[in-house]
Amino acid sequence: MLLVWVAGVVAGLPSCRSRQKAGNSQILNIIHAGSLAVPMKNLADAFRLENPGIDFRMEAAGSIQCIRKITELGQTCDVLAVADFSLIDDLMFPEYADWNIRFATNELCLAYTEKSRGNRQIDDSNWFTFLLNPDISYGRSDPDSDPCGYRTLMALQLADKCYPGGIGWKRILAKDQQYIRSKETDLNALLESRSIDYIFTYRSVAVQHNFLYIRFSDSVNLSDPDLDDWYSSVSVDIPGSEPGRRVVKYGASMYYGITLPKRSQNPALAKRFIQFVLDPGKGGKIIRAAGQNVIPPAYTEKSIGINGLF
Repeated sequence: MLLVWVAGVVAGLPSCRSRQKAGNSQILNIIHAGSLAVPMKNLADAFRLENPGIDFRMEAAGSIQCIRKITELGQTCDVLAVADFSLIDDLMFPEYADWNIRFATNELCLAYTEKSRGNRQIDDSNWFTFLLNPDISYGRSDPDSDPCGYRTLMALQLADKCYPGGIGWKRILAKDQQYIRSKETDLNALLESRSIDYIFTYRSVAVQHNFLYIRFSDSVNLSDPDLDDWYSSVSVDIPGSEPGRRVVKYGASMYYGITLPKRSQNPALAKRFIQFVLDPGKGGKIIRAAGQNVIPPAYTEKSIGINGLF
């Protein structure tokens, strides 16, 4: 396996200057996963301090939808960041992108508030019994749009194998389908307004919004690369690279991915921003402060075109 190490050489990268005249606002269009909304805003604010005059235009969606905006709707952007790096490989190579960098990790959890029904009794040993309770409601994101959605299905299958007697995961999925949303952050308002009691989401999102949360074991939360063989024992069907096509997605530990799409309108500025994101002392600190772990160093298994960036 060919690995091209990235973050360790960020400090030595050449500066890529935009050709726009000084004083003119430079525009950077970013499409990103919903779970990156908070860190991406903070990254943009910090980058702007070092590079005055940058106009960021950001759009958040479920990661599959993010990619569809480019591959099916013809939308252009300068930076794409998704919650599952493998989606870039599977849905964008080689026509729409030719490199893909893993830069952060996360884990799945069950978030709730002090107003959630059952909040004083629920814990990591009995959470599934509360989700099956007809008087308690929960939300999850759409597995056809959002990695958090298909990761929720994977985690439930893994939990069913881990807990004696199972958890009734198919009955959990059949319940509360009216609370499925296109991305995990769309569930926040439902939880905060007490429309539902629990949501499957990322730990970073729970931390950012001061939610209480059940932390699943590593055997369930999809956080540990050493457990990839175990995670791959479950799978989910998700949309493929062509409309109407379905493919099997096997469980795996979580890695976020970032790339510069081939149709970028401002690739020089996009490269500078990506370099900033990957810098452990700059972007790395911001991502960690938002409740995510960064990969020391970030890396890519796809070397095609990478020398053109670094």
